[in-house]
Amino acid sequence: MTDASTAGADDHRHVFHSWSAQGSHRPLVVAGAEGSWFWDEHGRRYLDFASQLVYANIGHQHPAVVEAVVAQARDLVTIAPFHAHAVRSEAARLIADRAPGDLDRVFFTNGGAEATENALRMARLATGRHKILTAYRSYHGATAGAITLTGEPRRWPSEPGIPGVVRFFGPYLYRSSFHAANAGEEGERALAHLAEVIELEGPGTIAAIMIEPVVGTNGILVPPDGYLAGVRELCTAHGIVFIADEVMSGFGRCGEWFAVDRWNVVPDLVCFAKGVNSGYAPLGGVVLAPHIAERFAQQPYPGGLTYSGHLLGCAAAVASIGVFEAEGILAGTRRLGEEVIGPELAALARRHPCVGEVRGLGAFWALELVRDRGTREPLVPFNATGPDARPMAALTEACRQRGLWPFIQSNRVHIAPPCTTTAEEVRLGLAILDEALTVADSHQVG
Repeated sequence: MTDASTAGADDHRHVFHSWSAQGSHRPLVVAGAEGSWFWDEHGRRYLDFASQLVYANIGHQHPAVVEAVVAQARDLVTIAPFHAHAVRSEAARLIADRAPGDLDRVFFTNGGAEATENALRMARLATGRHKILTAYRSYHGATAGAITLTGEPRRWPSEPGIPGVVRFFGPYLYRSSFHAANAGEEGERALAHLAEVIELEGPGTIAAIMIEPVVGTNGILVPPDGYLAGVRELCTAHGIVFIADEVMSGFGRCGEWFAVDRWNVVPDLVCFAKGVNSGYAPLGGVVLAPHIAERFAQQPYPGGLTYSGHLLGCAAAVASIGVFEAEGILAGTRRLGEEVIGPELAALARRHPCVGEVRGLGAFWALELVRDRGTREPLVPFNATGPDARPMAALTEACRQRGLWPFIQSNRVHIAPPCTTTAEEVRLGLAILDEALTVADSHQVG
């Protein structure tokens, strides 16, 4: 076994890390994990309020899923994607059975970015059109097409990207682009704005609108009631494919199989990954409505991946869906949000002037931090780096020093623990956050 010092040294010398300046990056050396906790090489434990990258929905090392992966490895590790196999077929059936409406065909990928890439391609091929509309506050992955679809600053270094991507503003009442006074106005005005963008771009040129039903990394933005239904109506009226990017919001994160289920909306394509098997092995995909799948009944779909529907990932998905059912995780996640996380965060906000807004649902929440509640000036500037980002860096360090691993993005703390986290663990984590927020309070104006 490699000792801890060698693991860290080898990582620094040989691993090229994503989204990082390689010279200064010194990652935590993780030694193990269980449930809602993981620990480092020195045995220091952290309560995982980030679910790693918001994917460990059933927690770490669930024995039923681990055993399913081990059993599948003993039986057959891998076959090419052009074959059929029982576990791949079962995974597809289980996902299709839980997909919205009549969506019933699954194209497997290795993760979320490949899912959005292929959904884009499917929409263009099915419609014969080329434009894709996405929101400014969005993240759809880091491959060539997916990073262009992304609306936030991580796309900038990769520009110019693929042609045909047009952006619009989605609803965000706290910082409304539409001067709305309430959620109803925000939803109506956001839809009017989207309708105008469609008109100005030419409906006959638009293949798809891709949105995160609940925006993830860019703020945990829960849409006003009626907004997603309005997007569905606009897409139907103009023959536009509605793509729901549920990579982060799906499979229990919002207390539903898919977040769109909360509003009874049926997209044409649904992208998934992350929570489908809690990252126990790479797996993602696109669920297709029949009218999209039928376009490729007689002509080949011109796309594929060597490891599409990998048996270990599919085995983990089958077992994970079984755990969701057996343990009542969807209902439990809704209760956790409504009875514990939401009320506890509201109480925390009353104690800390740095908290401008609390929002979320299920096990998917955000605190938006400000320097001044009256002006809503963010605690750090948009896309802050270096010295400008220090207040959030200090908050992150304060959490970690106390044994809480947070998900920090921009001027926000995202609360996204595993859906299986107990109420007691959530309260413990929020008590730590309560202490750490005094660091942010110190940056208040006046």
